[in-house]
Parts: sequence; C-alpha cells; structure tokens
Amino acid sequence: MDKPIAIQLKNITKTFGEVIANKNVDMDVRKGEILSVLGENGSGKTTLMNMIAGIYYPDEGQIYIDGEEVSIRSPKDAFRYKIGMIHQHFKLVDVFSAAQNIVLGVRGEKYNLKEVNARVREMSEKYGFHIDPKKKIHEMSVSEKQTVEIVKVLYRGADILILDEPTAVLTPQEIDKLFAVLRTMRDDGKSIIIITHKLNEVMAISDRVAVLRKGEHIATVETANTTEQELTEMMVGKKVSLNIDRPMPVNCRKRLEVRNLTFINNEGIRILDDVNFDAFSGEILGIAGIAGSGQRELLESIAGLQIPTEGASIEYYPPEKSQTEESGQESEEEFFKEENVGEIPAGEQLIGKSPLQIREMGIRLSFVPEDRLGMGLVGNMDIIDNMMLRSYRKGHSIFLDRKGPENLAEKIIKSLEVSTPSAKTPVRRLSGGNVQKVLVGREIAASPTVLLAAYPVRGLDINSSYTIYNLLTEQKKKGVCVIFVGEDLDVLLELCDRIMVIGSGRITGILDGRTAKKEEIGLLMVKNQREEREDYEE
Repeated sequence: MDKPIAIQLKNITKTFGEVIANKNVDMDVRKGEILSVLGENGSGKTTLMNMIAGIYYPDEGQIYIDGEEVSIRSPKDAFRYKIGMIHQHFKLVDVFSAAQNIVLGVRGEKYNLKEVNARVREMSEKYGFHIDPKKKIHEMSVSEKQTVEIVKVLYRGADILILDEPTAVLTPQEIDKLFAVLRTMRDDGKSIIIITHKLNEVMAISDRVAVLRKGEHIATVETANTTEQELTEMMVGKKVSLNIDRPMPVNCRKRLEVRNLTFINNEGIRILDDVNFDAFSGEILGIAGIAGSGQRELLESIAGLQIPTEGASIEYYPPEKSQTEESGQESEEEFFKEENVGEIPAGEQLIGKSPLQIREMGIRLSFVPEDRLGMGLVGNMDIIDNMMLRSYRKGHSIFLDRKGPENLAEKIIKSLEVSTPSAKTPVRRLSGGNVQKVLVGREIAASPTVLLAAYPVRGLDINSSYTIYNLLTEQKKKGVCVIFVGEDLDVLLELCDRIMVIGSGRITGILDGRTAKKEEIGLLMVKNQREEREDYEE
C-alpha cells in the first residue's frame, strides 16, 4: 500500500529570461520516504527544490502540502509548512556555538541556552546524531557542521527535509553515519529529498528516484526496480558507458620530485606541512582529501602560482627525446608548440618560477584550476580568445594569428559537446559545466608533459564526466604525468594508478589505486584531524 503524499507538484514551470529551468513538472514526495532527485547539470533539480524551499516562486503550477494548495513565497513560508532545506554550502556563524546557530533567526521566542542544549541532545538521541551543542562551529569537522544544519531545520519543526549534495565533502565513514540518521528520520515519518549525482549512493539510500532531463520530469521509479545504467539512460536520453578504462602504466619515468613543500597563507595558517612525493610519466596520481586540506595550494605551487616557504623543492625531469617523439605530442596543435627550446637539464627547479617562466623553459605544464573563471579562463573574452591566451607569445609579430585558436575552439566545442551559440560567445555566458569543458579541452590540447587537474568534472553531467576521464587516460597512454584531484572516491579508485591522501595539509598515505578500499582512504582523510582533536582534548 502506497504511503500518503506529503508534498505534490503539478505543472510547475520556471523560466529565467529565455531559459526554461523547469517545464510542467508533476512530482510527489510521500511521508516516510527518501526520494532522490537525479539529473544532469542544468536539468532543473536545484531550481525545483528552491521553489519548494521558498527561494524561487514558480511562474506556473501548484504546490500541495497534505492535499491543500499552498503558496510558498519565502523560506519563512516554507518553515511554516514544515519544510527545511540543507544547502551544500553551510549557512553558519563560525564564532557561535551549535546551539546558538540552531536558534539563530527563530523569531517570536526568547530562548534559554540550557533548554536549547537539552532539546538538541534529545534530538540527537532520537535520530542518532553526535553533536555537542556547546561546541563552536570553527572547531567542528565538515560532518559536524552538516549535522548542525540538519538539527537546525528539525528544531524548527521540519517534516520535509531537502538536502543538496549532502555527501560531496564527507568521508565514506561519515556518509554511512549520515545515511543511518536519514533512515531513522524516514522511519519516524519524515519526508526526505536528496539532490545528488552519485548513482551508487542513490541506489543505497533512496526508496524512489525522480529523474529530470532538460527541465522536464522524465519518470519516478522505485529504486529496487531499477539499475544505475537505466537511471543514466533516463538522465541523458541515450546509452552511456559507465566504464573507466585503466591500462597499466608503461615506461614510467620520474617527472616531478616534490620535497619539503610547506605553504603558510597570509593569515599565518600552515596549509601544507612538509609534503614529499614523486609523480611519474604514464600514470594518473589521484589526490584525495576533505575539501580545504591543501589540494589547491599544492597544485598551484607546482604550477608556479604560489610561492612555498623557504627550503621547499619541486624538480621537473624532462622526457627523453625518443619518448616525446613516440608519444606523438610534437604533432599536437601546432600553435601551442614552443620554438627554439634548448635542452633542459635534469632536475630543473620550479620553485620561484612563474607560469610564464616555466613555459619559457620549454616545460609543457597544463593546469585545470579549481577557479575556472579568473585563474583559468577570462569571462569577458570569447572562446577563441581564451584559446589564444595559451598560444600567444611575444616577439612573433604585431599581428595575432587567430586561425589556430579558432580551429581548436571549434574542435573542443564539437568533441566535448559544448553548448554555445558559437566560438565567439563570451565565456561568462556559458553554464559552469560548459566553461569547464572549454578549460579542460584547452589544457589537454596544449600537449602537456605534466597535466594538473583540480576537480575537472565538477559541474559536468555524467556523460561529459566520463568523456573527461577517458581524455585523462589517453594523456596517460601518451606518457603524460597526470595529477588528478577528485572528490568522488569511487572514481579515484577506478581511474587512478596511485592515490595520495592529504589530511590537514600533510600526506597521510599513498595507496595503490587497484587494491585500495574506500574505507581505508576515508580513515586517512581524517587521520590528522583525529590526532589534533585528541591532542586538544588532552
């Protein structure tokens, strides 16, 4: 027998200018169930949930709560109908305690912190949370902060909870704890909606799955009666291979040697602490870690965008001439080729060199940064001009050759299915996923010997993500040293030859990607945090 419907959407439509975000969506969520909302980027998932949460208001259609039509024009209205949304980016005050954050913004009532603490502990016991209501937010781990966000909406009486990408920054162990809590909440009659793109987690946690494609509701299916492949085909509208090819590394040579790498930011915080590792040609070295553990600073130091503290060393070892010729790299994209580059001595030091100086040394180092616009591409420039940024060199002529960049731009648009009116469209007008495609395509086309990629599939749909994984594997086959920072441990385990785990700026382990386990990586990700917490408590 079907459970009663908690919330129902009928003919929901939302547009932003000429863009149709949602079109005639009919969908429902039942009491005491976990519903996953699945779809590619740009499919309208978040927009639809934001209308339930009162952040947007639909242009057309109706929303029903317990069978009664309602008008939700603000988050305050949503709370009145017992709807709470936990966003991917937490909205907490760092210097306040958990209890203070939980009651912050609750109008019309004076609160006693002792009573709030007691109520939070009562909720914790009921649902299986682990939270200290007196603890300050800045002292908490990511999972603890997420717990505070969940308790905050429960404290306000929410019966319908919406979680936006709740596992994006959690370790496997933290994900298991979160799922256990969500199941307890479901069994207590709560209606839980999860926006996610991780198919394995959809299959593990949800009772039903609602699939959106290009703003339209394609179907809602029972999780037990479907497969990851079927869900993917519903999302994309065609068959997609979910296999990642991982050939064994061949003829590996040391390409980078990193020693004593320490980086202290402007606030005096030690972001990287004595990092030491080697990276080799013909391999993909994955980097795993909780967000903010030093991944960005590590890649930026290698790329010449950050200057580490004194005593650090990053040495580059060039490929042998025969290796370069065999890989076919010299024939790639003529306008990217360096001219009159001499022999590079082995072990060339990169510390203190700017990106331009590194290129003038004849080192083909490509970098896909976490910051797509600004550090990666220039938003006000079109796709062709952004290609020219990678190829332009002084001294050739007062005239710029646009033919090569234009051909490359068209090639990237076609091969990576970039959604754009033309190659002359300013990059800032593209969606985040399409900006990422342009950036990744440009950096790979530069025929690198070292390719640094920080979250290169963030914002991409599943079809495009697998295209990028295959492109990285092709670079590996050509003898490129690929360093890949990822947030999906399943992908890291399928794609990478070795996985280097970073915790609080220090390397906590380097594992074989073929034999490592998610749980093992998860423990290493929080190893330094646990040790620091134990030292603090002592």
